[in-house]
This record gives sequence, C-alpha cells and structure tokens, in this order.
Amino acid sequence: MAGASAVMSRGILPRLPAPQGPLRGGSLHALMKHVPNALTIGRILVTPLALWGLFTGTFWGQFAGATLFILAAISDYWDGKLARKYGVGSRIGRFLDPLADKVLVLGAFFLVPFLEPVGRALAGPAGAWLPWLAIGLIAARDLAVTVLRMYHERQDRPLKTLTAAKWKTAWQLTFLITIQVSLVFGHARVLDGFLGDFGGFFYRVLESPFALVFLLMTTAATVYTGVLYFVNREEAV
Repeated sequence: MAGASAVMSRGILPRLPAPQGPLRGGSLHALMKHVPNALTIGRILVTPLALWGLFTGTFWGQFAGATLFILAAISDYWDGKLARKYGVGSRIGRFLDPLADKVLVLGAFFLVPFLEPVGRALAGPAGAWLPWLAIGLIAARDLAVTVLRMYHERQDRPLKTLTAAKWKTAWQLTFLITIQVSLVFGHARVLDGFLGDFGGFFYRVLESPFALVFLLMTTAATVYTGVLYFVNREEAV
C-alpha cells in the first residue's frame, strides 16, 4: 500500500476525476424541464374527477373531490414557481397554465349552483338568474383576458399577470374551497354531540345568504381585474 501511494504521489498513475457540479446541475435541469408542464396537465386531468366527487353529494365523494381540488390549486402555485426557479418556462407552458386554471376554476364555479344546500341559498333572494349571471360574468372576463393573452402571444409580446389578478385568483379559490369544505363538514350534522353541532353550523352557513354575498364580491373583484387588463394594457405587456 505504501508503494502504491508513492507511485500515485509521483504522478505515475492517473487520479480519477471528481464529480463535477455542472453535470449534476445539468441533469437536474433536464429533469425539471418537464415537471411544470406535467403538473399543469395533471391539473387538467384531475379536474373532472374532483368535480364528479363534489357532485355525488356523499361525504366520501365530496371529501375526495374537495381534496383533489385543493391539491390541484396547490399545483398551480408550484408549476409556475418551478418554471421560474429553473428557467424552464416555455410557450406551451404559457398556454397550458392559464387553460388549466380556467378548466379547474370555471368548472368548479359552474358546479356550485347544483350543490345542495348552497344551490337553493344562491337562488333564494332573487332567483336562480342572479348566481348564474355572476358566474357568467366571471367566465366572460376570463375568456376575454384569455383572448387578449393569445393576441399578445402572437405578437411576441407576452401579457404579464397583473398583481391584482393574482389576488383575484386567490379570492376565487378561497370562495370555492370555503364552499367545498363547508359541504364536507356539513355531513357531520347527523352525528350526536359536538360533531353534530359542528356540522350543523357549516350546513346553516351554506343555507344562509353568505354564499351569495361571497359570490357577488368574487364576481366584482374578477370583473374589475379584467377591466384593468384592457385599460392598462401597456403596463401588462
């Protein structure tokens, strides 16, 4: 062993190269290149399952649906964060990400009037036309901004997401998740004791005007941010 060490010290035998950081970083970069788009596509595929679970009206169905919806909403944050962190943004990603958001969020909005008891509560004060008008305005705003975004993409001038629009998305998700979680907790009303009272509270909230007021506030915030895109177009480019 001493002789081998002496030979190596005199440079007769070559030393093995140490692993290089750039190679490891390059492999990670190549791997992460596909993760954001995979999350986005996964969000699109999960959406029908989440909506179907919520529509069943059963505890386990709505529990699974709400869980899938929340996970899909979280993935919306991570796909953008990873794309920015590793510099792997792409044209297809810029197209798919807002599309996945629209499929998830608008699908959930259109489902809300069919969920009981919140559907009856939304239609109670003024009739079913009011919640459907509110949801229609939300959809129209998102469609208009999507068309505007596609126009700027074709002009090679990507449309930046306004800060107000990010808050709008957070508000929309808060509304939808609040409704979904309340539906899940509301199933506990049939139990005895504290759990029954706990579930009854959420069920009564869904039967109250709370959902309609929350929906109208969400619609107002959504339409307002849509107007900003067209009024301050230069700031958004």
